[in-house]
Amino acid sequence: MPELPEVETVRRGLLPVMEGKRIVLAKVNRPDLRWPFPENMAVRLTGATVKALRRRSKYILAELSTGETLIIHLGMSGRMLISGGQVGEFHHAYPAPEKHDHVVMDMEGGTRIIFNDARRFGAMDLAPSMDVESHKLLSALGPEPLGNEFNEEYLVGRLKGKNSPIKSALLDQRIVAGLGNIYVCEVLHRIGMSPGRKAKDLPKKRISALVPAIRDVLSEAIEAGGSSLKDYRQTDGELGYFQHSFRVYGREGEPCVNPGCKGKIKRIVQSGRSSFYCPQCQR
Repeated sequence: MPELPEVETVRRGLLPVMEGKRIVLAKVNRPDLRWPFPENMAVRLTGATVKALRRRSKYILAELSTGETLIIHLGMSGRMLISGGQVGEFHHAYPAPEKHDHVVMDMEGGTRIIFNDARRFGAMDLAPSMDVESHKLLSALGPEPLGNEFNEEYLVGRLKGKNSPIKSALLDQRIVAGLGNIYVCEVLHRIGMSPGRKAKDLPKKRISALVPAIRDVLSEAIEAGGSSLKDYRQTDGELGYFQHSFRVYGREGEPCVNPGCKGKIKRIVQSGRSSFYCPQCQR
């Protein structure tokens, strides 16, 4: 599942070809993905101008001139592909239609944007822009980890008395929005914290250390273009490269990268998800 850095990378790739541009023609090639598409979605998108393109957690939000916002969730294998225009240093001609090209938007200026999703776990919805934050997909989300509302005081307060392991607490989207399994593993290793530690038992100083570590790991991953695991690609088809910097994720049995540590990375399962950590230097 693409996490915050992957979604932010896609948003930034779409920004120059969507924001401020009109959707000349939209086509919807099936009635649903994970859920049914909103009624008459193609008609509602056609002719609309994208006033702003932002991200909330793992969702891309395209605010439209019609007073609605297009909510995009990539799911496990969803890809936003750009063709027919200049993308960075490369010009991409229109590709031949593919079986899983479910939504196609021809933009002002000749660019085509395709939402391709082989597994159909992605989603699109339209909501009134003035009420978009109360949409069922967004209403319960916590603050953005790169925003000012996410700070040491906030996190200490939210984790107080929580009996769950710190790994599970950080994956709770109600506490902090957008964090996923990969980057939580990386954050915990960076500050030497075991994923099994109970959140309520952590001293204030250790909780506070999580905030800058989360910001640093996410920022570095965004700068590197996210992590390409299985189906993930950037909008221009290029791979992300942060996976080459993983300290623990996917490295079961390999040596810990911390200087002087002789431990080996271990994998355990927490709430059905793999946690990778070094039992020697993460306490």
